[in-house]
Amino acid sequence: VLELTVAEAAHWFQADREVVARLQPIVDVGLDYVRLGQPVPTLSGGEAQRLKLAGFLAEAASGPRQPSAKKGKLFLFDEPTTGLHFDDIAKLMRALAKLLDAGHSLVIIEHNLDVVRAADWIVDLGPEGGEGGGEIVCCGTPDDVKACAASFTGRALVDYERSMGLSNTFTAEERRTQSYAEEGMSLQSSLRTSASLRSSAVNDFI
Repeated sequence: VLELTVAEAAHWFQADREVVARLQPIVDVGLDYVRLGQPVPTLSGGEAQRLKLAGFLAEAASGPRQPSAKKGKLFLFDEPTTGLHFDDIAKLMRALAKLLDAGHSLVIIEHNLDVVRAADWIVDLGPEGGEGGGEIVCCGTPDDVKACAASFTGRALVDYERSMGLSNTFTAEERRTQSYAEEGMSLQSSLRTSASLRSSAVNDFI
């Protein structure tokens, strides 16, 4: 049994509701390929982080919905989408939404634009990376950040939404419930794409 992956175990024990209830949160965070008997130290940092998240999802699913975030926990995630496929990012975002629904609060350090645009509040640090950064460029809702001329993040969000044909009038709740992660893009990729498009436009004009 310990050689089974989580996905295989969920299939073989699908008739046992208690077993499925324990396995489903692990599936929800995209770890369905992990073997049941796999030692925790062999997991990558991102996998270990998502395994912990699965534990809290299981706890949230087994308890009543909390009426106020003040009774929940504060979670801090550092680049949770790093190394994830777009499909796994979509799963992660749904898992994070479940934590919010359970009354918890999330602070996420992230460059993925789907995660950024789903935020209720953004603190944009910059303007550059490394020694050229460390300052608060702007803070506010995604729409506030998009309106800030000094924000590279805001420009990337505008370009991304334009390229995807997305409306910029979604509420935070609508941004969370609508999953665009299967076509997601990191901030760096968006900036490179935007620069390439601007360069192509100039060359065409010339």
